[in-house]
Amino acid sequence: MKKTIVLFILLVTGFTSANAQKIEIKKKMGTNMLYKNDVKLSLSQTLALMKTNTNAYELMKSAKTNMIWSTVLGGIGGGLVGFPIGTAIGGGKPNWVLAGIGAGIIVASIPLNSAYNKKSKEAVSLYNEGVTASSYQFKPSYHLNMKGNGIAFTMTF
Repeated sequence: MKKTIVLFILLVTGFTSANAQKIEIKKKMGTNMLYKNDVKLSLSQTLALMKTNTNAYELMKSAKTNMIWSTVLGGIGGGLVGFPIGTAIGGGKPNWVLAGIGAGIIVASIPLNSAYNKKSKEAVSLYNEGVTASSYQFKPSYHLNMKGNGIAFTMTF
């Protein structure tokens, strides 16, 4: 009987906490990383989670666009900076103008990364507010039923 009661309490607690899973933000190397239950989420996974919350979803789509452009520009700029440095290390004559252009492109990608951080933080906040609100809507009802020779304790939700 004690095992049944403990199992019941664990199940009720599990249902309640499973319904309220929030997305967490951890900042790494200047960029917001999104986690749910300590598992890193990709931007596509995050968008899939946010489809139920229209405002958060639209904001996260915009943040994803900023992140994609920031990554593309940062990669191009890094390549343009790295090529002359590699040439110099290899003993050739580096084109420092190319490195300067690359540095400029990297600098141009910084505001896009900042916009991603700001929008993703706001989208996660909107999503988590919705999750918290919906978790409070979970109100199971409990009934003690007797039928024939048996007694049953039921939970409906």
